[in-house]
Parts: sequence; structure tokens; C-alpha cells
Amino acid sequence: MSAEDSRNAPRKARRWAWALTGSGHYFTESIEIIRDLGDVDLFISDAAGEVLRMYRQDKEPLPPQTQVFRDNSASSASIGRFYHGEYHTLVVSPASSNTVAKAVYGISDTLVTNCFAQAGKCRVPCIVFACDTQPEMITMAPEGPVPVYPRRIDLENTRLLKQFDDTVVAETLDELRAAIAARRAELAALPPVPAA
Repeated sequence: MSAEDSRNAPRKARRWAWALTGSGHYFTESIEIIRDLGDVDLFISDAAGEVLRMYRQDKEPLPPQTQVFRDNSASSASIGRFYHGEYHTLVVSPASSNTVAKAVYGISDTLVTNCFAQAGKCRVPCIVFACDTQPEMITMAPEGPVPVYPRRIDLENTRLLKQFDDTVVAETLDELRAAIAARRAELAALPPVPAA
């Protein structure tokens, strides 16, 4: 079986893996997309747990089928699910500059960076919504919009991440939605999962 066939082969359980980092950039919009997707396992870094408490003013619950995994073990045991073919796609959104830098340089010392590394090793396609994509940006802080000025190294890391295999890097919310829609269309075209 070729790498392409393996990547798109039917899976026993076809779910989205979604990893949240400690960035507030379009954080609430990411949560809204998660609600729309439905079959999502949510991987929350320690930093994302803090941001979740700051940004979730609506407190609307996630869909009941959403499983939540927190960064509470040194070995990130929950990422073993990637090896068992439980995920067809990993979305990292929002992806902080710290997470992007670690991903680019192969560092996997948090739940989110472990998810990214294991998805790559298991040829699970990734969609990464990078936060630092322009020299000047407006981002949302808990108290409202603020200007930010990503460093050259942040912009360079985003550029490098775009060169990774099986990885789509979105720079805007519209690009994130388009990448998810494109992946949904790919998945819809796959043969049905055989009955157990």
C-alpha cells in the first residue's frame, strides 16, 4: 500500500483530533468550529487550559461525543490513539508561536507538540492555524483587540512549517475554514468504513 493509500485508507473510527495551544488568537472561533465538526477529540495543553478559562465567557458546552485530553502526563499517553488509526486529521488551532517553533524543530515536549509529531509519524494529515503570519496584526485579548508585531523568527518558522509533508498551514480564519472544508470533501470521497 502506498503512503497516499495509507493516508486516506478507511479507519475503524474516523474522528478529528484538535489540539488547542495557549494562544488567544481566534480561540473562540476555533471552539465554534469544533462544535460544528462534532466527532472531535480535543487535546488541551496546560497553557490552553488557562486560555480556555479566560476566553470561554459563553460556557456553551462542547458536543457530548467530544473527548477531552489534558496535558497531565509526562509521556502524553493519550497520543497513542494516533498509532491505532483513530484520527483522519489533526487540527492545531490556534497554534502559538511557541508551538510552531517546536513543531518546526522537532521538539515534542507538550501534549500538542506530541500530537503534531505523532500525526507526522503516522501520516495523519495536519491543518495548522498559525498565529504569527504578518509583521503587524490585531489579535483578541480577553479585554479586547490588541496590536501585535510578530518577530522575524516567528514569521520564518511559519514559512518553514509550510514545507512539511501532509501539513496545511492556514494564515487566516477563512483559510482555516477552507482547509477544513477541503479535508471534509476528501473524507467524504473515501470508501465507506467496513462494518465490524
